[in-house]
Amino acid sequence: MSRRAIYPGTFDPLTNGHVDIIARACHLFDEVIVAILVNPGKQPMFTVDERVEMLNEELGPRFPRVRIETFEGLLVDYAMKCEAQAIIRGVRSVKDYEYELPMILMNRRLNPLVETVLLVAAEDTSYISSSLIKEVFSLGGTIDGLVPDLIVERMNNKIRAGL
Repeated sequence: MSRRAIYPGTFDPLTNGHVDIIARACHLFDEVIVAILVNPGKQPMFTVDERVEMLNEELGPRFPRVRIETFEGLLVDYAMKCEAQAIIRGVRSVKDYEYELPMILMNRRLNPLVETVLLVAAEDTSYISSSLIKEVFSLGGTIDGLVPDLIVERMNNKIRAGL
């Protein structure tokens, strides 16, 4: 049986922290599904279709056992639909752990067959978040080295287009 995991998130934008977690998850699982959450309540920088395209372009050549999908609804239901045994979550701090723990316990209650695996962020990416990246970028700061070059390019294109 293939070991399959889901790494969920909005990935708006994809950061080097995300890429690090994906790379490490690939060492643990035969297949990693990077699942982009469709959240109509949020106003993202990139549309869902743009994020799918960027993640495929950035991750596809580097990680052949990764596939990019989108999902709505309960994560554990999506995990069962995908026949995934685990949900991958990256934690940067105790604050992240405290945020994740209630969700882990609820997911376990909803479906005890799906485990959550916490991967601690690498030291050099532990302070990076998509929100912080967008804030620094919007104020004219450099994000080089914090996100893949493709993402920097696409963010610059958004600004040039006035979006």
